[in-house]
Amino acid sequence: MRSILAIIVFSQFFCTSLWFAGNAIISDIARDLHLSHDFLAYQTSAIQFGFISGTLIFALFTISDRYSPSSVFFWSSVLAAAFNLGISLHSIDATELLLFRFLTGFFLAGIYPVGMKIASDYFQSGLGRSLGFLVGALVIGTAFPHLLRDLVSGLPYKYVVYGTSALSILGGLCIILFVPDGPYRKVGQKLKLSTFTQGFRLPAFRSAAFGYFGHMWELYTFWAFVPLMLLNYNTHHVQHVLNVPLMSFLIIASGGPACVVGGFLSQQFGAKSVATSSLVLSCTCCLVSPFFLQNESSFVLLCFLFFWAWVVIADSPLFSTLIAQSAPEIARGTALTIVNCIGFFITILSIQFINAMGHQISQQYIYMLLAIGPVLGLIALVKGEKINWVRNGF
Repeated sequence: MRSILAIIVFSQFFCTSLWFAGNAIISDIARDLHLSHDFLAYQTSAIQFGFISGTLIFALFTISDRYSPSSVFFWSSVLAAAFNLGISLHSIDATELLLFRFLTGFFLAGIYPVGMKIASDYFQSGLGRSLGFLVGALVIGTAFPHLLRDLVSGLPYKYVVYGTSALSILGGLCIILFVPDGPYRKVGQKLKLSTFTQGFRLPAFRSAAFGYFGHMWELYTFWAFVPLMLLNYNTHHVQHVLNVPLMSFLIIASGGPACVVGGFLSQQFGAKSVATSSLVLSCTCCLVSPFFLQNESSFVLLCFLFFWAWVVIADSPLFSTLIAQSAPEIARGTALTIVNCIGFFITILSIQFINAMGHQISQQYIYMLLAIGPVLGLIALVKGEKINWVRNGF
């Protein structure tokens, strides 16, 4: 079982390196296509919108419940890699680039939530720990293109695209060759629209899902804007020049171990308690961010961003665990997929909202608005806890 988990984790890492491949080379793309820095938000939203559309289709047709999850993962990894290569085509324009990012995101829907489905089919006890490793792989995979850009800084930026596409195909091959369908897999039913919303009828599922939605308002916007936070610091403190690609990778990737630590802590304190604590801490980071983003000391800034990167993601596998455990068994894959669909739609709203408000509010204060999501998520979790107390007669 340990070898199975290791393969799923590495495959998830390889395939999700596609996610921010465009973000890592946005400065190069903007220069070649004569685009403004606002294009970062549009490009990130395009891949998120593609992921949303993919998860909607995958959930509506219960694909990961009706068909072999390993096969779905493999074919999705190949198609996502192919469309990722599209952004390296010669003479591409901005519209075509956004289309390729959308299509890459569409097939990432067959990778991230399906990877969680595969893990849940193998590990019922200790699922929080297993998903901790899995989401940790997603975090490092998401950050990896920034490191790859730094490593190939003397080469054309398209090598980042080639490298991430090759990794995605490798990840898909590992799953299809070495990870058969799990022993706890239950074949789902044929297309039935009631399956689409079945989980939301359950209070425990609703509480976990809405906590996750609040978490998602903050997470991807933070990740997307980390390079801009660092660039903004370089602009205002020319005496301290930070290596933006390398530091972006280290900051975002540092959340990977946090997922693993959170998974282990959940075994002792419970997934919901650890997820709630993490959400409180990340909410606090949003609110106190103005005191750190313009701090004279680059050391203080980096310590803060590393801490924020830890607590902003530590709750993600725990929310997935709570959702998987409270979802109807026969529709677990669909439940995970539809929650991901809604969660990533929220990331688009958040990214575009912060991008738009950035023209009205100082960069020092803009990220306080990310606290909106965690606050609403915490309200949902507290409300869900009260319902449990009433049901248990307290």
